[in-house]
Amino acid sequence: MTSLDHAAAHSQARKGRLLATPAGLYIVLFFIVPLLIILAYSFATRTATGRTELSGWNLESYDKLFTGLVMRTVWRSFWMAAVTTVMCLIVAYPFAYYLATRAAKVRNVLLVLVMIPFWTNGLIRIFAIRFMLGSDGPISQASESLGFGEFRILFTPTAVVLGMLYSFLTFMILPLYVAIERMDWKLVEAARDLYADGFTAFRKVTLPLTKSGIIAGSILVFVPSFGSYVVPEILGGAKTLLLGSYIARQFGQARNFPFGAALSVVLIVAMLIAVVINQRTEASEL
Repeated sequence: MTSLDHAAAHSQARKGRLLATPAGLYIVLFFIVPLLIILAYSFATRTATGRTELSGWNLESYDKLFTGLVMRTVWRSFWMAAVTTVMCLIVAYPFAYYLATRAAKVRNVLLVLVMIPFWTNGLIRIFAIRFMLGSDGPISQASESLGFGEFRILFTPTAVVLGMLYSFLTFMILPLYVAIERMDWKLVEAARDLYADGFTAFRKVTLPLTKSGIIAGSILVFVPSFGSYVVPEILGGAKTLLLGSYIARQFGQARNFPFGAALSVVLIVAMLIAVVINQRTEASEL
């Protein structure tokens, strides 16, 4: 490589760094710095008067993570996030399969229909679900008109799961659609030529080939469901306290910043582990 080539490469790299500087500053100021502050607060001390002192760092907040209430809240959050993920997978897989096997024009229309809910604010969508599930909503009115009585589901764990299913279903559909659309359909045809029925070909060929989409979609649904705050607050009741709401109450009502920060750190670490698993899975599929 000549000196001119070196100079051109150096100039190109410098332009790239300049173009990336605004994005880098944004990430540092609004992502990395807040995370470091949360991490520092998780080792701080809460005084008897409710003040937070950054001097005298300790692990008291992390010791409280293993108390009964916290473990019950974590287990409830894990269980409801797992149920939401499974329900999203059951609903999304057939739709993604149908979507990936349609003609291009029909596929584009269906993709737009999938994305339309994201054009509306998420808070408004959750309040719409609350109206649908409420005692004065259309579902309850239809139930009463059919003679089944009032439909009582709002402020229950079922309502929370339905709300999260509606909120995060698209996160499952899109990875599944990509995985199904890019798989080699000749392998399915070969399985059918070898006298495999439709279910066997799906179980032995299609399902393994779309494993990356299943894992990616499950992570994209499970992680926000596990730390969900808005849905449980609007659709849940006193018996559906999840981890996101519990963390918010530590920063708000309890004024226990160190403990809330420790819970946030644990949640962030769990999300990072999920992202690493997803990346390793995608790398192994290449």
